[in-house]
Amino acid sequence: MTMPRPDRMGAHRANYEKNKKRILATQNICGICGKPVDFTLKYPHPMSPTIDHIIPVAKNGHPSSLENLQLSHFSCNRQKSDKIFKNKEEPKILGNRNLPQSFPWATYKASE
Repeated sequence: MTMPRPDRMGAHRANYEKNKKRILATQNICGICGKPVDFTLKYPHPMSPTIDHIIPVAKNGHPSSLENLQLSHFSCNRQKSDKIFKNKEEPKILGNRNLPQSFPWATYKASE
């Protein structure tokens, strides 16, 4: 029997929801493709806003840490799946709703 993901239930759920609201209020650029996210679009529209785990939970990424969550389009998040992308260039600050990353997650290595 498989266990449910920690961000879907359990102790991390409340922190995940709180950080999800914070990201939706402060970010407006997809962390995967770098294009603006339209908040008027709703699921299941492919360009609707979702929250992406930068280091996937399946690869030992923290399920609710604000530093491991980013805004993304639904389709970008589905295509990324459980892969880890390395950003080749720094994201540009296009508006006052963008926050710089506080940790370089592209270089993160999980401790074993």
